[in-house]
Amino acid sequence: MNSGKTIFSQLINYIPKTHFDRMVLKYKGNRRLRTFSCWDQYLSMAFAQLTYRESLRDIQACLRSNRNKLYHMGIKGNISRTNLSRANEIKDYRIYESLALKLIEHAQTLFDKNDMAYKELNNALYALDSTVIDLSLTLFPWAQHRQNKSAIRINTLLDVRTLLPAFINISSGGVHEINSLDLINVEPMAIYIMDKGFMDFERFNRLNSLNAYFIIRAKRNQSYKRIYSLPTSGQESVISDQVIKMTGPKTSLYYPHKLRRIRYYDMQNNRYLIFITNNLNLNSNTIAALYKERWKIELFFRWIKQNLKIKSFYGRSQNAIKTQIWIAISVYAIVIIMKKELMLKENIYTILQVLSVNIFSKLLLNELFTKTTPGNIVDTENKQLFLFDF
Repeated sequence: MNSGKTIFSQLINYIPKTHFDRMVLKYKGNRRLRTFSCWDQYLSMAFAQLTYRESLRDIQACLRSNRNKLYHMGIKGNISRTNLSRANEIKDYRIYESLALKLIEHAQTLFDKNDMAYKELNNALYALDSTVIDLSLTLFPWAQHRQNKSAIRINTLLDVRTLLPAFINISSGGVHEINSLDLINVEPMAIYIMDKGFMDFERFNRLNSLNAYFIIRAKRNQSYKRIYSLPTSGQESVISDQVIKMTGPKTSLYYPHKLRRIRYYDMQNNRYLIFITNNLNLNSNTIAALYKERWKIELFFRWIKQNLKIKSFYGRSQNAIKTQIWIAISVYAIVIIMKKELMLKENIYTILQVLSVNIFSKLLLNELFTKTTPGNIVDTENKQLFLFDF
């Protein structure tokens, strides 16, 4: 039995503290509110994520009730609603953004490429999409989305194989999702899968010029001319596979190169789908299968909304909201790293539930799951998909 470190302390050991301290110095995180450091803030907010705290008052009450354990958690500052609120307002969110991205980078290295989907393709596979979280216009006027409400938009580029985000951008809901295409670092030979809301041929021309590929659902009534057709024999559900050029007055100017237009019958949902891609070599059924992978990002958004504490916020400023989201993502990455390194069989939902009620227990992490989870916990309330059953 582990008589020393709590479950919480063992989880925090996965954090690259040297990197964290370097970011605190870079962004001068401890310049103000010196009695409550960035590390105190991070540990308090990570505790809130892992134990599903509802408010700053909730965090304060729970941590103060375990005052004798705070030092061993690494919290040396004074826990209060005021200190937490001020820290979320004034300490630069980029400290936690950098930490989350560093943890995600580490998590990516733990996946065995031989166990991943589409291992026969050498291309990196990404799904690009965004989700909107509604906010009160009165409380969050800086994030006005429509006339009577505010919202924030989380733009995410998801690695299809590992189901880990490769890029995340948080903006107000009024910023169109298509702008996220300008922010990602495009990888040569990578395949970017998008829904038709991202249709922009000028931006597609940029992807093409960088030797990257895109797959997107076509919009209705787009003008084009067929150059020639590709054979579809043996291609189940493929109605037509054509090499085309856009002929619209703007589209032909923005994208003068050849494209591929694939008409596909979705038997499962009894509907016809049309895909456009600049990849002229892949099998048309593979193109359709890759587009289907885009739904993984929809499940990802649903999963983080259900399992990470981002449906209600502890602060009202843009910095406070970004801080909370990035800390939530970093906690998610820590759990993924722990799961992979300890080779746990439990799904992420089960792991989070077990951690939430054992956070101060003094068991080794692998002992905790051996002793408490003979089988996976079933979420009978939400009936949610276990997206991250790696």
